[in-house]
Amino acid sequence: MKVVILGSGRGSNAEAILLAQEAGQLGRARVVQLLSDKPDAGILALGERFGVPATYVDPAPFKTKLEGAGEERFVAAIRECGAELIVLAGFMRVLKPVFLAAFAGKIINLHPSLLPAFPGLDGIGQAWRRGVKYAGCTVHGVTAEVDGGPIIDQAIVRLEASDTLEALTEKIHAAEHVLLPKVIARLSVQKA
Repeated sequence: MKVVILGSGRGSNAEAILLAQEAGQLGRARVVQLLSDKPDAGILALGERFGVPATYVDPAPFKTKLEGAGEERFVAAIRECGAELIVLAGFMRVLKPVFLAAFAGKIINLHPSLLPAFPGLDGIGQAWRRGVKYAGCTVHGVTAEVDGGPIIDQAIVRLEASDTLEALTEKIHAAEHVLLPKVIARLSVQKA
């Protein structure tokens, strides 16, 4: 199963996926492309390190959504490499109908909360400010509703009284780095 990872930032979740691939823990999945909407995103540096093509794709004309010409460029780049699964790992743009229709049922997202709680931006901060006893992360199918697609799997993190926001963030990121590769591996076997 050919996988494309989309990210906007440092790429820690993409790195976890690529490390799992190196260790033979990604099932029948194989990452064939890394794409970013930011020319200086850390995720792009992973390409050379892991021997995977890594490309900046111009997302213009919008800043927070993928629509219009930018959306068309991303759809073309993903189709070109024959992706069977698109993984959003810190991709900070809202996907619109053309993209969603092009890859219906093939897009998953990682969100840093136990959805349906705390969707949208700053899921970890939302949970922290609410004072929950358990937080975590969710991998879900992507639909037109932001963070509203079907839940595929979740990992739970317990908040201790001594935890700071930074400690909670580290715990959730660690859980993400385990959960996302496991979900990809499982999906690769189910789709085979």
